[in-house]
Amino acid sequence: MPKLYLKEYARALAGRHVFIACREGILRDHFQDVITDIKFLVRHGAVTTLLHNMPNRFANRKLITQLERRLPDTGIIRISPEIDFYDAVLNHRPAMFKVIFLERRFLIDRQGDKINAITTGRVRQSLDEFGGPIANVNFKGAMACICRKIEAGQCDRVHILPAGKNIIKHELFTVEGAGTLIANNFREDFRQVRTDAEVAIVHRILEMYKRSGFLKPRSKAYLNDHRHRFYVTAIDGIVVGCVEQKIIDEKTVELGALAISTRFRNQRVGVHTVKSFMALMRSQGYTRFISLTNNPRLEALYAQLGFVRESRAEYRQRQAMSPDVTMFCLIDDPAG
Repeated sequence: MPKLYLKEYARALAGRHVFIACREGILRDHFQDVITDIKFLVRHGAVTTLLHNMPNRFANRKLITQLERRLPDTGIIRISPEIDFYDAVLNHRPAMFKVIFLERRFLIDRQGDKINAITTGRVRQSLDEFGGPIANVNFKGAMACICRKIEAGQCDRVHILPAGKNIIKHELFTVEGAGTLIANNFREDFRQVRTDAEVAIVHRILEMYKRSGFLKPRSKAYLNDHRHRFYVTAIDGIVVGCVEQKIIDEKTVELGALAISTRFRNQRVGVHTVKSFMALMRSQGYTRFISLTNNPRLEALYAQLGFVRESRAEYRQRQAMSPDVTMFCLIDDPAG
């Protein structure tokens, strides 16, 4: 069960308008789940509108009436089945803070892997990758409209989620997310860990990596005792990545516990985190950087940033502590 960070994420949603778009068949199949998630958003301060295209015929009157009765604090907009649903949703208001499309599945790439977060630029470069794998073939055309809306500054975020139990809750109130997020205006901030809540999120992110076997365990007690050594990348005020400062000598610092939330992998958050950390350390006089990892993603990241795969003699003692882990080095000083 994903960990919910209600206070942290609710602050970002309080008083903001969230539009939930759900086609007829999906709404029928997940009627109770949709209602439960929308009521959850309302309880946590969001303004909500549900847009659907259920035909206004006698057979549907009971469901339509239930929507109105059970969601008294939510605007309910019925879109005619005769017009393009996605176009109507995206043009419902000139400006929309957050639009959530409840679909059969999230976006996946050509390899069949889930796309967690993506910019409109990347969408435009890869439109051909999205059409086939998406269950609803009409969604390929909607992607261009989504890009235009975001690029025009008329929408902050678009989420594409697989309809189901707690799916909106898990998308908006967890570090991992549950579907695909499309946006351009991610606000990145690199800084030292500040609060107990941030320590808890860092622990959650590190636990994901520990389960995959790429990180040694770090307890919450360890994180609390050494929080001054942990730095985080926050997007929109929410921690999504971390790195631990481990001093080796007067010139050398190790990048430990480098980890990025699954939500923001492949979005250059790792690059931002490493570059920001190194810039901060250089300002403090460090000119040598090392890191030990067997994580293929981090190995590729370090290679991209100019690190060399080598176990240098001066770091023999550190290597001996992790003999089966590859060391990467980046040496700034000429004497190196």
